[in-house]
Amino acid sequence: MASALTDKLTRLVKEMRGQARITESNVTDMLREVRMALLEADVALPVVRDFIARVKEKALGQEVLGSLKPGQTLVSIVNRELAATMGEGVADINLAAQPPAVILMAGLQGAGKTTTTAKLAKHLIEKRKKKVLTVSGDVYRPAAIEQLKTVTAQAGAEWFPSTPDQKPLDIANAALDYAKKHYFDVLLVDTAGRLAIDEALMKEIKDLHAAIKPVETLFVVDAMQGQDAINTAKAFKEALPLTGIVLTKLDGDSRGGAALSVRQITGAPIKFAGVSEKIDGLEVFDAERHAGRILGMGDIVALVEQVTAGVDMEAAQKLAAKVKSGDGFDLNDFLAQIQQMKQMGGLSSLMDKLPSQLTAKAGSIDMDKAEKDIKRKEGIIQSMTPLERRKPDLIKATRKKRIAAGAGVHVQEVNRLLKEFEQMQDMMKKMKGGGLMKMMKRMGGMKGLGGMPKMPFGGS
Repeated sequence: MASALTDKLTRLVKEMRGQARITESNVTDMLREVRMALLEADVALPVVRDFIARVKEKALGQEVLGSLKPGQTLVSIVNRELAATMGEGVADINLAAQPPAVILMAGLQGAGKTTTTAKLAKHLIEKRKKKVLTVSGDVYRPAAIEQLKTVTAQAGAEWFPSTPDQKPLDIANAALDYAKKHYFDVLLVDTAGRLAIDEALMKEIKDLHAAIKPVETLFVVDAMQGQDAINTAKAFKEALPLTGIVLTKLDGDSRGGAALSVRQITGAPIKFAGVSEKIDGLEVFDAERHAGRILGMGDIVALVEQVTAGVDMEAAQKLAAKVKSGDGFDLNDFLAQIQQMKQMGGLSSLMDKLPSQLTAKAGSIDMDKAEKDIKRKEGIIQSMTPLERRKPDLIKATRKKRIAAGAGVHVQEVNRLLKEFEQMQDMMKKMKGGGLMKMMKRMGGMKGLGGMPKMPFGGS
C-alpha cells in the first residue's frame, strides 16, 4: 500500500525524530523532501501546497520550538495533518431513512464498483445486521449483471434480476418497489461505468439519482489511478451530491496519491477502503490509522481486528485441549494452522499493518515466496491419505514419492515439510507438560523477531 510514499516518509520520520533543534532551515529542508514525496505519489498539487503550508505554520510555532523533543513533535504534526487531509476520524455510512435505505454506487468502469457493491452488502449484513438487496443498472457492459449476481451470492445478500434490454431507471424503480414489499433494510444500486467521463453517463446517473433519492451516493475510485482519480472525482462531484468515497485496490502497489487527494478535492469523506480482492476485503476507513500506515507507524488496531476475525476460536480451543490432554499433534492439526494463516488474509496483509521498524527486521523474508510456500505445504498435506495425516510415521520412501507426485513437488519438499512438522510437534509436546515457560527461557525470552520459532509458512 502506497509503498514508495511510505518508504520516503518513513525515512524522513526517522530523520525528524533525531533532530535536537528545529530551525526554519531544517524545517524547510524537511518539507521540501515531503513535498517531492507527495508529488511523486500523484497527490494533487493544490492538496500538496495546502498540506505543506499547514505543517510549516505549525512546525515553526511554539508547539515545536518549546518542546523538549522537537523532532518527535514535528512527526506528530505531520501525522495529524496527513489525517486531517484525508478527513477526521471515521465517517460512518448513513442508514437513517425509511427502509429501504437506498445506496447509489457511482464511478468509472474498472474501478471495482460491482465487487465493492457486494463487499458493502456483506459489511452491512455482518456489521449492521441488515437485510440487503442488490441490483445492477449496468446494461452496457457484457456480463455485468451476472457478475453482480455471483458476488452478491458470495456476500450472502439477495440479488434483484435485471436484463440488458431494460432501461436503468426502470430497473432501479422495480428493485425499489420489490425492496419495499419484501421489507429490505438496504437497496444497493450498482450503476453503469464508462472508460472515461461522458455526457450520456452523467445524464443517466443524474436521472437515476433524482428518481430513487439515495440516502448515500458513494463514489468508487481506484487508488492506483493517480492524477486521473482526482479529475474523475471532480467530474462526479459536479454532477452528483456525493456523500462518501470508497477507495479500492489500496492493497495494490499504488502510489497512494488518491487517498490523500479525493477528500479535499470532493469535500466528501472517505468511508471505506478496499484492502483485498476477497469478499470481506472492505475496511471502514479511519484517517488517523491510515496516516499512521503511510508514515510507517503501522496499524496495530487493524492487525488485531484482522487476526481476531480470522481466528476460529472453537478450533483453537480444541487444539489447545488436545495438546494439553497429551493427544499427539498430527498433520491434520498442522494443516489447520496453515489454513488459519490464510484465513487471516495471508502474510503480506498482516505485515502491511506492522510498524516499519518491525517489517524492516523481517525484510529478508520474500513475501511472495512465503505465500507460495504456504500453498505448497497445504497441497502436500492434502495429497496424503487420512491415515497418513493421523500417523506421519507411516510416510516412508514409496509414500513420499506418491505424495510428491500428487502435489506436483519434489520429494525433498515432502521431507522438508515433515521435518518442520516434527519441530512443531516437539514444541507442542513441551507445551503439554507445562514446559512452555522453560522453553521460552531457553529461547532467550523470544527477543525481537529473531527468537521466534520456525513457523509452518517458512519465515522466521
